[in-house]
Amino acid sequence: MTSRRSFLAGAGVAMVGASAISKAGAASLPEAPVQSSAATMPPQAPSSGRPYNPVVTLNGWSLPWRMKDGVKEFHLVAEPVVRELAPGMKANLWGYNGQSPGPTIEVVEGDRVRIFVTNKLPEHTSIHWHGQLLPSGMDGVTGLSQPGIAPGKTFVYEFVARHAGTFMYHPHADEMNQMAMGMMGFWVTHPKDPRQHAVDRDFVFLLSAYDIDPGSYTPRTNTMTEFNLWTFNSRVFPGIDPMVVRKDERVRIRVGNLTMTNHPMHVHGHRFEVTCTDGGFVPPGARWPEVTADVAVGQMRAIEFIADNPGDWAFHCHKSHHTMNAMGHQVPNLIGVDHRGVAKKINDLIPGYMVMGEKGGSMGGMQMPLPENTLPMMAGQGPFGGVEMGGMFTVLKVREGLARGDYKDPGWYKNPPGTLAREWTGELPEAPRAKAGGSESDTVLTVRRPGEHHGH
Repeated sequence: MTSRRSFLAGAGVAMVGASAISKAGAASLPEAPVQSSAATMPPQAPSSGRPYNPVVTLNGWSLPWRMKDGVKEFHLVAEPVVRELAPGMKANLWGYNGQSPGPTIEVVEGDRVRIFVTNKLPEHTSIHWHGQLLPSGMDGVTGLSQPGIAPGKTFVYEFVARHAGTFMYHPHADEMNQMAMGMMGFWVTHPKDPRQHAVDRDFVFLLSAYDIDPGSYTPRTNTMTEFNLWTFNSRVFPGIDPMVVRKDERVRIRVGNLTMTNHPMHVHGHRFEVTCTDGGFVPPGARWPEVTADVAVGQMRAIEFIADNPGDWAFHCHKSHHTMNAMGHQVPNLIGVDHRGVAKKINDLIPGYMVMGEKGGSMGGMQMPLPENTLPMMAGQGPFGGVEMGGMFTVLKVREGLARGDYKDPGWYKNPPGTLAREWTGELPEAPRAKAGGSESDTVLTVRRPGEHHGH
């Protein structure tokens, strides 16, 4: 088990190597801001360059830049980071500028962009600008389009953001380890005209997955299918912030998938349209209504809807195992098994043993001791008890009367009278049953013999 302190200390080799950059070169680099908080940072309006409507990175932030001779300059630092997945659990990951995933990069269509990338990892790396149309030598594939960025070295990428849309960035170097350790980030290219494709609130997040044994801190990077933590921006519910919106606002949610499987993303209480993919915005005539959109591996999907239904609405992956935390995969199904005899014997050996699974898998109300640095499978609490969700789950909170740009959590929704499901204690209506010999509501069923339909 690698501790957080020894993990970050291991980055010292790369940090010493960084001194190889000359003083003159270091002075010419833009600042590399660092963010360690896992809270959602408010959208940052551009202080220079062309105007745009900024996005909100769920449990993340956007990377500041500087303008130099008409070029928008950013500085990314690839480095070991400690990411809080949820209160009570932290993970040793690799990321950018203090976080995994790295900060969102926001530019405007037509901007010339220059990105400095400093490597503070113990091995070489690169960055691929997923979905961008750019010169081959800027594509970031180690060995094919560039040499790897050695530890302690800084490379510079420069190209024009040619098309508005939503993209990602990630390494094309030792991908099995680097991406499994959390190296990824979001990129948004806004339209030249801020009125084009405009929405009131614009959320972005990446889907990622980790396999971290209870009591350990570092993901097992050789895992292909047995992941036990499914995340939005490397956070699991109940550690994921809600998406707070004002009633009747137009909302966009951009989701990028850098896991090893697809994710059907489902929103409650609203219908939406898929309005953008990695390839750009979808023409209005090609859109259709949905409540679930599948996001395949390596894909981005942006959905839009009018938040016209006040309440607290679930937004989650519809694969049931992806809304749980720290799952074990070799647990047999014990529904219907009588534990009474064996449970007494086990309790004599292990005081405090709890029977689980004979009536289903619900963990609600169970209080069991956990190993160091792990989470219960389902720990979220709502206004009516345990939500029994984890992983890729959050709450869309639609409220009347919010100020524009107000993202503070408004608390739980107060249901108007007559709109809350409740227990029924009155007399139950009798279920209609068919009577022998027919009834007033007989249904006539006509059956066609096979010989009456020629050709089959």
